[in-house]
Amino acid sequence: MVSAKEPAIAMSSGLSIALLHYLCLATCLTGPPGQIKKEEKLWPENFTSILNSLLDGYDNRLRPGFGGPVTEVKTDIYVTSFGPVSDVEMEYTMDVFFRQTWVDKRLKYDGPIEILRLNNLMVSKVWTPDTFFRNGKKSVAHNMTAPNKLFRIMRNGTILYTMRLTISAECPMRLVDFPMDGHACPLKFGSYAYPKSEMIYTWTKGPEKSVEVPEESSSLVQYDLLGHTVSTETIKSITGEYVVMTVYFHLRRKMGYFMIQTYIPCIMTVILSQVSFWINKESVPARTVFGITTVLTMTTLSISARHSLPKVSYATAMDWFIAVCFAFVFSALIEFAAVNYFTNIQMEKAKRKTVKSLLEFPVAPIQRKRSTEETLMSTDANSNVRKRTNATVQSEADGGSRIDTRHSSIQPPSVAQGSSDITPHSLSASSPNPFTRINASETLSSARATPPAPPSTPILTGFVSQHATAGSPSIQRLLGSRLEQIQTTTPNTLGGSAKPSAVTPPAPPASHSGTSKIDKYARILFPVTFGAFNMVYWVVYLSKDTMEKSESLM
Repeated sequence: MVSAKEPAIAMSSGLSIALLHYLCLATCLTGPPGQIKKEEKLWPENFTSILNSLLDGYDNRLRPGFGGPVTEVKTDIYVTSFGPVSDVEMEYTMDVFFRQTWVDKRLKYDGPIEILRLNNLMVSKVWTPDTFFRNGKKSVAHNMTAPNKLFRIMRNGTILYTMRLTISAECPMRLVDFPMDGHACPLKFGSYAYPKSEMIYTWTKGPEKSVEVPEESSSLVQYDLLGHTVSTETIKSITGEYVVMTVYFHLRRKMGYFMIQTYIPCIMTVILSQVSFWINKESVPARTVFGITTVLTMTTLSISARHSLPKVSYATAMDWFIAVCFAFVFSALIEFAAVNYFTNIQMEKAKRKTVKSLLEFPVAPIQRKRSTEETLMSTDANSNVRKRTNATVQSEADGGSRIDTRHSSIQPPSVAQGSSDITPHSLSASSPNPFTRINASETLSSARATPPAPPSTPILTGFVSQHATAGSPSIQRLLGSRLEQIQTTTPNTLGGSAKPSAVTPPAPPASHSGTSKIDKYARILFPVTFGAFNMVYWVVYLSKDTMEKSESLM
């Protein structure tokens, strides 16, 4: 039994020894913690030795694969800020991270780390692409607080080179449709010295994802950034063919600013100029102020609208609108000038008619006055003859007859007209004196030929009639029964001549106040025409595709 237990004890002791040896081996392989930290301190020295070995014999003047295959440079752009856009200078500004990737087999290394993350000091010691922006006016590489550059080397020799740049690039603009226009602003870059037989450019993530423009990166005030497109072009020159990468940023202008500052003021100014059509044409100062003020306002608006534009030689959409508005305002001023001109012509014609009628009206009284004076002269001569021939008449009757005859001879023409039915035969028959008969016939003939007296002779006529009614025997014998008929006719004739209707004065000139026919037509024609113009203008430009196409250079 003792012999059976000995092999079991021996096996257990062997297992214990094997387990002990395993623990000792594990302890030796793991090592103490202090020894691990000591080995980690050796890594920087290894990196330094790696970099020194990479730069040993490295010539940064030669491109990778010099004399061999073409060097391919992959690029992509991340836009951190886009804008502003200057219409006057026709340029735009953007802040970007510009990334370039290429393979340089001379920089391959074997080490414990996959990527060597280096600073900008390493950039000057290795070869980098000579990329430049073909349409850039000014490009700035940021150096605060240190040069904003990123440089990384992968184990297989791939290099990533990133810079932060602010680029001011040219943006050709065709402003025919301004301010309803859209533009495609390009960003072109490529190699300055290496033709496509030595170096080419490609997009890192493909044409669609190689350019990133976040929504928060756009800081535009007058434009909306609609999107972007990329393309690759080849440009020929006397030094060779070069690959050019192009990014088009599509911009559309916002209308709000120009509606408030230009379009609405122009429309209101035109409407204000048409208010003058409703003002009386006699209000010359008011209508003149309307016309001159609106013309000056349109001139000021036109000048201010041009300040935000380059001095292009063609007319823009806004220029056409302002020009038409200016034409409406100026036409309103010319319309008032036409109204005033034709009104003055009508007034001059009316004045000429009035003056002509006034000149013709006093002619008859003057002739009547002259005829009355001739009648008085002839009657006085006849009375003198009668004085010498009537010697047989009594002294009182003779004296009364002289007075009555003198006054009766100064009868107004109206009396003569009233007694036109008295004939020389009746007077000669009633008078016994032959001289008196002859004188009576002459007096009646002259009285008939005398026109009616002017309204200024009633006093004289009344005086004659008063003495005639007093009556003298000689007058009564001379005229007889005809005297009563003359006395009855004379008051009626004088009364009729004293009425205002006997001599009708010239009518006053017609009043030319009120509304002119030109104003009536202008009240309808001007608003309708201006409304039709606005409808056509806005329909055409708002429905038109005014976005510029991104044309590739050939």
